Amino acid sequence: MATPSYWFPREDYLARVDKIRAELVRTGQDAFIAFLPETVTYLTGFFTRGYTSFQFAIIPADGEPVLFCRDVEEYYLDATCVFPKRVMWTDSDDRHAVAARAIREAVGAKARLAVEMQAWPLSVSRYHALRAALPEAQWSDASRFATEMRFIKSSSEIAYQRSAGKAAEAGMAAGIASAKAGASEREMAAEICAAMIRAGSDLPGPGVLSSGERAYHLHGGYSDRVLERGDIVQLETTPNVRHYHARFMRPIKVAQATDAEHAIVEKLIAIQDAAIAAVKPGVAATVPDAIYREGVLAAGLRETYTNKTFYSVGLMLQPNGGEPLEAEPKASWSFVPGMTFHTYVLAKGFGMSETITVTDHGCERLTNFPRRLFVS
Repeated sequence: MATPSYWFPREDYLARVDKIRAELVRTGQDAFIAFLPETVTYLTGFFTRGYTSFQFAIIPADGEPVLFCRDVEEYYLDATCVFPKRVMWTDSDDRHAVAARAIREAVGAKARLAVEMQAWPLSVSRYHALRAALPEAQWSDASRFATEMRFIKSSSEIAYQRSAGKAAEAGMAAGIASAKAGASEREMAAEICAAMIRAGSDLPGPGVLSSGERAYHLHGGYSDRVLERGDIVQLETTPNVRHYHARFMRPIKVAQATDAEHAIVEKLIAIQDAAIAAVKPGVAATVPDAIYREGVLAAGLRETYTNKTFYSVGLMLQPNGGEPLEAEPKASWSFVPGMTFHTYVLAKGFGMSETITVTDHGCERLTNFPRRLFVS
């Protein structure tokens, strides 16, 4: 049996589960079924790198939570999960039958189930198999409630993100130092990943890393391309600690940059600083979003501005790269203390971004690295 090593005090998990139970009582449901790996970890502590196998958590309105997972994960259940009840399947089992039996035994065959139907592990075929195995159960979509709980981070969660921010800074410093003519993107990535891991990141990243023509397009990954003098390098370092994320971007030019390029980046920095300064509790998300859009378009740096400007980050497991709270012109939410965001601006191949958390009176930058165009 593994020695328990919880990410947070047990009382934190009990408080989170109590919020779920209160919502179940309010809505007249018998149990919440958490399929999203982040929700399972957030509510119970259970984490394994094998979260892509079939697993979920049952949170009854009355009774102990139950974890359902593959039997080879028992060590990680003992090490990370604060709740003892579990049902495990083996590779030779009919796992849908075992899953249905676990739900029946926990809350009954006719239970009213609040289910994370938008969770990616609940595929169409898996959903239909469970519905067929539980014909008397009532299913309703409760995808948003636990996810929205995660939008507001505790001070302990933000502390993990602050540590991730320091790892991001170590990765950025390594990236800038290695962005030399004749070096490959792959060599840069190796230096960045090593630096972030040594600085405490649980995963290597590096995040966005692209040069040449790909620097003008989002989401480029590293390749064998060799850097040339005058290249733009778009770099975003994306480490995490306990899988709590912080990330940021800085623009890099290889060996030389023009006065015009420095001026573009200085304008982007000024626009972003104004947008971040507008972030305060109670401020509508559309306020800093408009500062970004209007500033970039008025400066003639882009012809259109269609992408979001803020998105929530926190406990995130691949394939999720962000939480579903975003700032864009139709956003209807306002900033609240404890929310944490990656906020970015892009134009002419140059990207500048930070991770920030909303405080009682404004916001705090969790990434703190010089803000300028770097010439390697």
